[in-house]
Amino acid sequence: MTRQRTFYSCTDCGTHAVQWAGRCPGCGAWNTLREEVEAVRAEPTASVVAAAVPITEVDPRHWHPAPTGVDELDRVLGGGLVDGSVTLLGGEPGIGKSTLLLQAAASVARSGRSVLYISGEESAAQVQGRAARVDALVDGLWFSSENDVHAVVALIERHDPSLVVVDSIQTTHDPSLGATPGTLTQVRGCALQLIDITKRRQTATVLVGHVTKEGELAGPRVLEHAVDTVLAFSGDRHHALRLLRAAKHRFGSTDELGLFEMTERGMVGVPDPSALFLADRRAGVPGSVVVPTLDGHRPLLVEMQALVASAGPGGPRRSAQGIDPGRLALLVAVLEQRVGLPLGGLDVYVSVVGGVRVGEPGSDLGIALALVSAVRDRPLPDDLVALGEVGLAGELRQVSQTPRRVSEAARLGFGRIVLPESAPRDDLHAATLRAATLGEALDVVGLGLASVGAEALK
Repeated sequence: MTRQRTFYSCTDCGTHAVQWAGRCPGCGAWNTLREEVEAVRAEPTASVVAAAVPITEVDPRHWHPAPTGVDELDRVLGGGLVDGSVTLLGGEPGIGKSTLLLQAAASVARSGRSVLYISGEESAAQVQGRAARVDALVDGLWFSSENDVHAVVALIERHDPSLVVVDSIQTTHDPSLGATPGTLTQVRGCALQLIDITKRRQTATVLVGHVTKEGELAGPRVLEHAVDTVLAFSGDRHHALRLLRAAKHRFGSTDELGLFEMTERGMVGVPDPSALFLADRRAGVPGSVVVPTLDGHRPLLVEMQALVASAGPGGPRRSAQGIDPGRLALLVAVLEQRVGLPLGGLDVYVSVVGGVRVGEPGSDLGIALALVSAVRDRPLPDDLVALGEVGLAGELRQVSQTPRRVSEAARLGFGRIVLPESAPRDDLHAATLRAATLGEALDVVGLGLASVGAEALK
C-alpha cells in the first residue's frame, strides 16, 4: 500500500517544512517554499547488510579517469570520467551543453566503449540532426528519448554502457512519486535512482541540469551534494566563447578552466585562449591595455578597454562589463582622491573584450591605467601589460603567481610589464617596470603629471 504525503520544499536549499511559511527555516530566503506531494510506501523493507573491506585492500585502479577524447573537457575533469562517478553539468538554455556532451559521447564510442544517450527534451530526429552536424554519427552510441526513470534504469541494465548521458534530469520522472516532472521530489528521487545504478554497474553517468534565473543549478542543492562532480558551462550568447569550470570534483582539482568556441561544427577547444582574446586588438588606441589574469591554474591575457564621455543630466554613469561594478567605483574614487584625476563630471565605461569576466583584483592596475589613458587621450605602448592590485591608499600590491603571468605575456611577445615594487624579482622578463604606488605607475608609463615614464619607456 502507498499513501501520499504533502510537504513544502525550499527551491533554494531543499529544506522541508510541514506547512507553508513566507520565509524558509533553513536558508532564510523569502517566498521559496513550494508544495510537494510524495508517495510513501507503507510496506516494511528488509534491511541489507553491506560488506566492509580493509581500506588497504581497496583497488586504486577504479579511480583512474578514462579520457572522453574532448581535450578541454578532460582538462577540467583531471583526465576524464571515472567509472562509477556521477557528473552534473549545468548551464543556461542554449549555451551548448547538449552539443558538448554529444561530441564527448561520440568520441567515447569511437574508442570502442558503448554509450547510452538519453534525451527527454528532444526527439530522436532532432538529436540525429545535431549528431550529423557535429560528426557524432558513430556505431556504439545508443539513443533513447525515454524519460521514465525505471525505463532508463532498464536500458542501462540491458546495454551495460561505459557512459550514460541523461539530458536532462529535470525531464526525467518516476510515476510512483506522484509529483509533476521537474519538481524537487521528482528531481531528487530520479537522481538518487540513477546514482544507485551508476555505483552498482560502475559506469560513468553525466546528468544535465537546468539553472535558475540567478545562474544557480536548479533542483536544488541536494543534487550537488549527491553527485561526485559539478561542472558549470557558461558564456555570453552574443560571443562564441564558452567556459567550463568545475565547482566540485571529488577526483581532482577545481582550479582548471576549459575553453571552447561555438562553431557550425560544434564545440571546438581553444588551446591558446590568450591569442584568441587579443586577435582583433587595435594598436595605438587610448584607453586600451592588456592584463595577464589567472583563472584557476590557467594564465589568460585579456584586453581591458576604457572610455570616458561628458556626463549628461542625472549625474555621471559608471558602466562595467566583465568586471565587478563595485571594483570600478573603488578605482574611480582612488584615481580622484590619490591621483587627482577629474572623473566626477564624466561617464565612465570599462569593458573586458571577448565576453570574459575578470573577478580578481590583479586587474586593478590595468583598469586604472586604461582610465587615465582614456581621460588624457594618450595611448599606452602596444607591448605593455599591467598587473597589480590597487589599495585604497593608492598603493600597489602584488598578486599570486606573478611569474606564470609574466611568462605568458613574454610568450605572446609583450616586451614590458608594470608590476608592484613588492612583486617577486624573478628574471622572467627583460623590461620589468616597478612602482610602489599608482601615481608612480602612471609616471613610469608616461601618463603621470611628471611624465618621467616617457623617458623610462624609450
